[in-house]
Amino acid sequence: MVREFPLYRPPEPRSWDQNYSNVFQATVKAQAAPGGSKLGFNNVYPAALIKCRPAAGSHPLALYIGESPLKTPFTLVLLEILLVIFATRIVRFLLKPLRQPRIVSEIIGGIFIGPSILGRSKKFTAVVFPENSQFILRNIGLMGFMYFVFLSGVKMDFSVVAKTKKKQIAISILGVLVPIIMVTIVGLIFRKSMDKELAKLSTIGGIAATLALPLFPVLYPILKELNLLSSDIGRLALSISVISDVVGITFMVVFEATKQGEGKPIAMLWYVISLVFILAFTMLVVRKAMQKIIDHTPDGQSVDQAYVVGILLLVMVMGFFTDMFGVAIANGPFWLGLAIPDGPPLGSTLVERSETLVMEILMPFSFALIGLFIDVQGMIMIGWEGMAPLFAMVVTGYVSKFIATFATSMFFEVPFRDSAVLSLVMSLKGQVELLLFTHWMDKKMVQIPGFTMLVLLITIVTALATPLISILYDPTRPYMVHKRRTIQNTPTTDAELRIVLVIYDEDSTAPLINLLEVSNPTTSTPFSIFAIRLIELVGRASPVFIDHQKQEDEAELKYAVSQNIHNALKLYQESKGDYVKLFNFTAIAPNKTMYQDICELALLKRATLMILPFHKECLDTLGGTLTEMVTSGIRSVNANVIAHSPCSVAVLVDKGHLRHPLMAFRNSELHFVVLFLGGADAREALCFADRMVGNPNVSLTVIRFLSYNFEGDNEMEKKMDDGVVTWFWVKNERNDRVSYREVVVKNGAETVGAIRALNYGEDNTCDVWIMGRKQGINPVLLEGLSNWSENEELGIIGDFVSSDDFGGTASVLVVQQQMLRGQGTGKAGMEKLTAGLNLC
Repeated sequence: MVREFPLYRPPEPRSWDQNYSNVFQATVKAQAAPGGSKLGFNNVYPAALIKCRPAAGSHPLALYIGESPLKTPFTLVLLEILLVIFATRIVRFLLKPLRQPRIVSEIIGGIFIGPSILGRSKKFTAVVFPENSQFILRNIGLMGFMYFVFLSGVKMDFSVVAKTKKKQIAISILGVLVPIIMVTIVGLIFRKSMDKELAKLSTIGGIAATLALPLFPVLYPILKELNLLSSDIGRLALSISVISDVVGITFMVVFEATKQGEGKPIAMLWYVISLVFILAFTMLVVRKAMQKIIDHTPDGQSVDQAYVVGILLLVMVMGFFTDMFGVAIANGPFWLGLAIPDGPPLGSTLVERSETLVMEILMPFSFALIGLFIDVQGMIMIGWEGMAPLFAMVVTGYVSKFIATFATSMFFEVPFRDSAVLSLVMSLKGQVELLLFTHWMDKKMVQIPGFTMLVLLITIVTALATPLISILYDPTRPYMVHKRRTIQNTPTTDAELRIVLVIYDEDSTAPLINLLEVSNPTTSTPFSIFAIRLIELVGRASPVFIDHQKQEDEAELKYAVSQNIHNALKLYQESKGDYVKLFNFTAIAPNKTMYQDICELALLKRATLMILPFHKECLDTLGGTLTEMVTSGIRSVNANVIAHSPCSVAVLVDKGHLRHPLMAFRNSELHFVVLFLGGADAREALCFADRMVGNPNVSLTVIRFLSYNFEGDNEMEKKMDDGVVTWFWVKNERNDRVSYREVVVKNGAETVGAIRALNYGEDNTCDVWIMGRKQGINPVLLEGLSNWSENEELGIIGDFVSSDDFGGTASVLVVQQQMLRGQGTGKAGMEKLTAGLNLC
């Protein structure tokens, strides 16, 4: 038998970080008093409080000798880790169809393993979460909160405060002050019916400030999930939340100082001194050190691993000192994050290398920590009378917050629906509030029943508000215009062709420039090129859009790492003179919302055509052997642009032939082939090819596919096809570089066979295949081919011609004509278009 010194087990549950010394001193005084408790064998604790436990086993083969492996501490911790992560993942999977944000799913997952559901079984709690193991889970959960607020601080950009306008400032200030005033008034009204701690003015003020603040670390992840970061509402909400955080930090400092001074006034002074010291050290010493790390990092490279590890360790150091000085343990990591410059190279490196670990491993423990505190049964036992004051304050906070934000937004002429959506966004609560509620329990401001009600209320409101936001606000709504913006509707003389050129990397620049060259800009048909360089947003929260003509955002030029791209475009523009006008832009945004920047630019600039590079590039690197390169994340951007574009779209699949230097390319004889299968997209492709024929180095062959006996033809589409083809042939009848053929087929197999015959024929010298995507194609021409398509954004024929099985080194240009409002892909079509995008 192994004997060890017993642990002190209190008779009543206490907060996880309560000061045990107070209980120890009370116990000793009770024993010293006359008639005190009878001492146990250790002569310190009363015998009634002593509970002997066997030492934890450590035998590696415990299961095989009849012992439970859960008696081994390490095995038990592994089981707890698996259970916590598994529970949160399952709930997230189940609630995703209901448009619930991640925060709601993880709170419910934490509640599921807590005393409200599984924890009601004493056997489950004794086996999986025994008392002597819960402190491990709780400390890991606290570390999760620390690193979460640290990463939130890294992503924040306080420079937006200097750029905000009156609208953002007014909405932010009124949206905070009005709820604070209203909640405080309600708190004072119900003050007599509150318990002693809750009735304190400092407690009422702290609760009012927390309910009034729209916190940036909470709004950012939800807006990111809803794909609203690059939308008007998303940008407005983030700028308002940053301003509110400045106000919130001030309120929280005043609140903490007041609480510190309730016991001893001198404690308030020491708190302020400690606060000033920590802030000065963080902003003066730490920030300078971070800047030196950036200066020592070569351009275009990541920060050295040793610096990353050191900074992540510094997070725990800051948490230790802020907790030691009574400044609250989460403040130190948050201020450290603010001291680190956002974006590349330091901020982006820290986020890339730590965010997955924090969000997927540590944060589930944070929600398990919350779940272990929640006790719905205890809240019910307290009854409505005990919960009414706190409930009234919370409801008042939400209602006054919504009304104040909505009224202020309407005053500044924000549309009615957008004002309602913004008010809902500003009402969202999440991780920071949970951490503050835990802190309130530590300060004895609220007890377990009050904590339970607070968590349930913010979970319910967030769960209701998030789906409403996604229903009421569609960020793509402005892009579907009523006016025609197509090549077909643009005159071929005395009219400017406005093109948005989308560039993902340097490799795609040369093919795009050469495509512009063969598109034949002239004096009568000049081009206005709006080139937008896209960079994935990493290491900061707010998307950035840079207009390089204005040069207003000098501080943001660290993101414009594409100087070579801009120089190449500038050289092309200079070589064309007055034929081409060039405007450069850079957008830094998440992959999921990049399409919003592209579509908005096309909308504002009244573009006729957008040209996108395909997400796969086939390079002729081994003497005729094609090597395929896949650019991660680009496929989802292209699919969203195709679905929501306010103008026509062309997708270029480059197989290397268009990569020649511009001067050599200009002197090359080029042969293009148009595969005309009918429909709006085919007509747009033919009109684009017609412009290319004006280039004296381009010869063009048009192959029109017709169904046998006109089976499956749409009469209206057929008439429009005949009109465009006749116009094209009449215009180019005397042009020796243009030829026209018709092919009659009975099904998709014959269509593919005819295209293969063109590819492998003796006179095959095709450099670029041009075709429409899919609108209006006779289904007979594609019969039996629908299962072959892997890349929906290219259409069936475009995907076939660009595939490796088709062979050849000719590039492919797939064109889609603008879809007017009500003519789009629809929900089902969009789901099909974006299906499988996680593969890229």
